[in-house]
Amino acid sequence: MQSFRMANEIILNSKQFELTINRLCYQLIENHNDFSNSAIIGLQPRGIYLANRLQNVIRKKAGIEVQTGGLDITFFRDDFRRTDRPLIPSATNMDFVVEGKKVILVDDVLYTGRTVRAGLDATMTFGRPSSIELMALIDRRFSRNLPIEPNYVGKSVDTIESERVSVTWLEVEGEDKVILYTPENE
Repeated sequence: MQSFRMANEIILNSKQFELTINRLCYQLIENHNDFSNSAIIGLQPRGIYLANRLQNVIRKKAGIEVQTGGLDITFFRDDFRRTDRPLIPSATNMDFVVEGKKVILVDDVLYTGRTVRAGLDATMTFGRPSSIELMALIDRRFSRNLPIEPNYVGKSVDTIESERVSVTWLEVEGEDKVILYTPENE
């Protein structure tokens, strides 16, 4: 019987993680100016950490307050009925409407595109934005099931289906880093 173990490779260490977040913030500031008609929406469960971090860094670096929310997409997914166990949705924290706004949807890892598709549908329940952009901290290129591409990318990673990308956040796991797990034969 063949067994597998997972080898890991650090894609972003804590310093690279910080530099990447800062770069993404400067790109947003350049494209959205004072953010008066823009909003950042983090996709639950883990895109909210990126959204909150962006909000904090933009406030610190540019002195700008950005409307930021967290959006649960559980019941907008196309696979939510395909599980035997009950789904437990995350909280939606949106105290604003997106009607006419420029929305930046953010998630930690872009893989198949299904989460983003659900996020687009869920966003529309809060109004019709003038535009929607997508930001991914990690873009797992060549893995899409849907034709969705990010406008802002922290780091692109070429992966195969058996590999896994994990983002750890200082706020949750105590350290900022991104790890690629690859199965190895033993």
